[in-house]
Amino acid sequence: MITVTGATGNIGRTLVDLLAEAGEEVVAVSRHPQQPRHPGQASGGSGVRWAEGHVGDAASMRAPMAGARALFIVLGGELNAWGEDPKLLLRAAAGAGVERIVLVSSQVSATRPEAASHARLREFEAAVRASGLDFTILRPGGFASNAFAWAETIRAKRTVFAPFADVALPVVDPADIAAVAATALREDGHGGRVYELTGPELISPRQQTAVVSAALGEEVTLVELPREEAHAAMARFMPEEAVTGTLDVLGAPLPAELRISTDVETVLGRPAGGFGGWVGRNVAAFR
Repeated sequence: MITVTGATGNIGRTLVDLLAEAGEEVVAVSRHPQQPRHPGQASGGSGVRWAEGHVGDAASMRAPMAGARALFIVLGGELNAWGEDPKLLLRAAAGAGVERIVLVSSQVSATRPEAASHARLREFEAAVRASGLDFTILRPGGFASNAFAWAETIRAKRTVFAPFADVALPVVDPADIAAVAATALREDGHGGRVYELTGPELISPRQQTAVVSAALGEEVTLVELPREEAHAAMARFMPEEAVTGTLDVLGAPLPAELRISTDVETVLGRPAGGFGGWVGRNVAAFR
């Protein structure tokens, strides 16, 4: 049995499906497991059981982890909010019989090790390493799915509002993160490994807008926001440290954050998917 946290998220919903299709028994954990799932989310099936839990609350995870051999950890709201010492979750996992952990961290944990915005992820990485369990750490760069933030204005105005219009980064398809996670959860040979996950190309917001425009068959305009305006907009739903850290990466990426990694291909035996593939599967969100 494999326990998947964040099972209704951009990575988790695909991971649940991949594991179920492979014949695995899955416990899909969410803070709101009975909430309606939008089209494209994990359909589950006979091998999937939904449960309520929260990685920042070890007690809530004991039942979902009972009897599991592997645990997938991804931080959602816990990334920038409350939560216990992650060592408590890892101890509970070991006590439940879990032998293998796959943690989704971030590329920034390595490239900006002092960034306050990613302190919580660094705590989880340290706890996983010290747990004594077999572990794999995934460090993705920016997600292609961050473009969902543009969906409302694309639908209403055929316009994208974004800062740093011409700064390109190798955004990664969350489906590739899920596929790498599924492999590491199910197969041997990934213990102690840290995989940096990126897309196959550098692509800017302006170029991403063009891809969405082509998929829609309609013109979509990009309006570049000054950093200050972007900061104010993001601060409505993100903590100050997270906003600052995100804008630092988007506006002034370090050389390591521009590097295209081959780790997706190394694990999966195929190249990483590009932004266009992600848009093709999700174009309905922008219509």
